[in-house]
Amino acid sequence: MKVVLVAVNSKYIHSNLAVKYLKAYTSDMDYECTNMEFSINDREERVVEEIIGEKPDMVGFSCYIWNIEFIKKVATLVKLINPSIEVFYGGPETSFNPEEFLTNNVGEYVLEGEGEETYREFIEEKLKGNNNDEKENYAEIKGLFTKIQGKIQYGGKRPLMDMNKIVFPYDEADDLSNKIVYYEASRGCPFNCKYCLSSTTHGVRFLDINRVLKELQFFIDKKVKLVKFVDRTFNCNKKFANTIWQYLVNNGGESCFHFEVSADLFSKDSLEILKQAPKGMFQFEVGVQTTNNVILNNINRNIKFATIKEKVLELNELDNIKQHLDLIAGLPGEDFDSFRKSFNEVYEISPEELQLGFLKLLKGSQMREESEKWGMVYSPYPPYEILRTKDISYDELQVLKKIEHMVDKYLNSGKFYKILEFFKRSDRFEDSFEFYLELSKFYDAKGYFKRNISNVDYYSIFVEFNRFINAGDEELLLDIIRYEYFCFNNTKWVPDFLRLDLEKEEERNLKEKVMEEYNLRNINKISIFKFKYDIKEFIENAEIHKRDNYIVFFIDGRKEKLFIRESK
Repeated sequence: MKVVLVAVNSKYIHSNLAVKYLKAYTSDMDYECTNMEFSINDREERVVEEIIGEKPDMVGFSCYIWNIEFIKKVATLVKLINPSIEVFYGGPETSFNPEEFLTNNVGEYVLEGEGEETYREFIEEKLKGNNNDEKENYAEIKGLFTKIQGKIQYGGKRPLMDMNKIVFPYDEADDLSNKIVYYEASRGCPFNCKYCLSSTTHGVRFLDINRVLKELQFFIDKKVKLVKFVDRTFNCNKKFANTIWQYLVNNGGESCFHFEVSADLFSKDSLEILKQAPKGMFQFEVGVQTTNNVILNNINRNIKFATIKEKVLELNELDNIKQHLDLIAGLPGEDFDSFRKSFNEVYEISPEELQLGFLKLLKGSQMREESEKWGMVYSPYPPYEILRTKDISYDELQVLKKIEHMVDKYLNSGKFYKILEFFKRSDRFEDSFEFYLELSKFYDAKGYFKRNISNVDYYSIFVEFNRFINAGDEELLLDIIRYEYFCFNNTKWVPDFLRLDLEKEEERNLKEKVMEEYNLRNINKISIFKFKYDIKEFIENAEIHKRDNYIVFFIDGRKEKLFIRESK
């Protein structure tokens, strides 16, 4: 018997932990199991062709809000091509109302909730030789919904499993390069946020700590670039989290580790450990959602923004951990002005990344059950995103969508920090929100939202925008753009609007000086650029001094830069 487990990820660099778990949990059984991973950007026809090419007896799909429509089409095509292939589904998008899903879609089975033990028992029954017309034994399997002659049978609720029974889903043969590697040290969440499905499962279960450390060492030895913990609130158990962080500080090597954390749970012990970490080793994702304490109460988040802010600022002081903060638009009771206030208060904390999300009313969530109370109108199609509420209109949400695009491109990319700082200093804007609002309006007026923007355009647009708002200081802005462009792009080609030519003798003298000082032999490895303002002073101290200076970029394994204050 051959089973193909199919994952359709939102991006190529992502991977699916669920299908890996199912395969690993049944690796000792006498059947053939293949994992196939695609992205929603793949053509449906190609995905179907590859699945059919495996000649499976059964195909299982891992279903989420971002891929369910794609999967339904693929499953339908698979069944049309070969009706003898059985189809089963699992994942959060099919676990809320499996009976309805099976009734309205092709396929024979749905695995509800945690799938490892249900899947193993299911495969055991399959291997006993039951054929498609004799499914009564499958109907006794807890957590399994089975379609028998058009009727749905259910084996009953399956208790949550012992976390330590999970089989580590990676091995030495896996190519983990250029992928985000997902890892799970705990399941469940101690909180009860109304918009989240984690709140429907009470309690938190943890893997044995020694096992976790051993498995993390596997990633370290493999030199995995990024390990993303999928634990809903990683630091809800202080001792557990601190032990892992201390181990990684001592042994983490070159890998980076990403955690979803609750800022209010950081203790002095945690901060003492974290301050030892090399810069770039840890990334923290902090769910703020809103700074309005009334709204926080509306969604069952029993925490005040002041507490979150205090801890985030303490982490900022360590200056070695990248922080990603989240806000959600469309929360119950929150209007446009309240969201604007939340944006400004979070932006002032200076996170490296700020994500503006939009409320999604997930199947089975308490928020969906309360939608009428808050006047919530949401899309009936995945991902069930909010369209309007009694407090915020559709038009206002569209304004926030455009701001979200600006924030994601310009703040979250990490390539425009100093340009953003230039505009932040301007008295042209009442607050940070207004800057992104005006920038988004400028994009709209110029039609930039409706066409592809080149990499160079993302920089040159700031010059246009600066003229559009009549902010002045264009020479300084050009120097700052020049600096950030050269830091993140090929320095061998300079866009015309950034070109500031050097005299040949001036350039030659500088290059000879640099080559002698750094013992370089290849002059082609050096690029020298002239600035009208002391760019080093602005970058490091935010001070503005107009005087000729230079930056030398040279390649020696990695891009480096050398500041030179020397007039001709």
